[in-house]
Amino acid sequence: MKTVSHCVEDILITQPYLEEALSRNIINFSALAIELTEPISKMLKKEVKPGAVMMALRRYNPPPTLGNSIKMKRVIENLGDITVRSNLTDFTVRNSDTIIDNHAKILERINQESKLFYTFTRGIHESNIIISSSLNDFIKDCLENEQFLAIQEGLSAISVNLPQNNSKIAGLYYHFFKRLAWEGIVLYEVLSTTNEFTILVEDEYVDKAFSAIKKVKS
Repeated sequence: MKTVSHCVEDILITQPYLEEALSRNIINFSALAIELTEPISKMLKKEVKPGAVMMALRRYNPPPTLGNSIKMKRVIENLGDITVRSNLTDFTVRNSDTIIDNHAKILERINQESKLFYTFTRGIHESNIIISSSLNDFIKDCLENEQFLAIQEGLSAISVNLPQNNSKIAGLYYHFFKRLAWEGIVLYEVLSTTNEFTILVEDEYVDKAFSAIKKVKS
């Protein structure tokens, strides 16, 4: 049988920022209980009193993957270097029968310039190239027969080296996204490899985003 406590847990799991505020004691339990009384009453199909909701809120314990678990704390403490690369452009093109052949020409050029920033992602319907803006004209020439869906200049990438076995820790990326969202930072793209996490932001956000990620690490 579903209880008020079960309903509170269902609501908080889908609203991690609210859960975070509760764990830090920066939210008014009484006001939140009143706010949740109506939706919980609908979930249970019976009238629920705010007092019962407030009691369930005070008794709520977040899952360990979202709390300060020992494993999570160790991973955060062992985050590696944070690297910033600026003057980047993001090209998005529709997938076609010729995109791979044209992309091969780009790879030949990149192999000659090791200091360039470059990533390539192929999705189901579109492909994405993020590259140093110094090659903008070259990219446009190589892909002149492709359909461009978007071109965004003035971007910066912030990369974080992650400890090995980070993929075994549930909720790791949540800590990054939570901090960035709380700081009001808009993410243009998110990239990752096994042991590296990269966000792409417009230049106006780069200093603020770098500071936010440093706060996660510290």
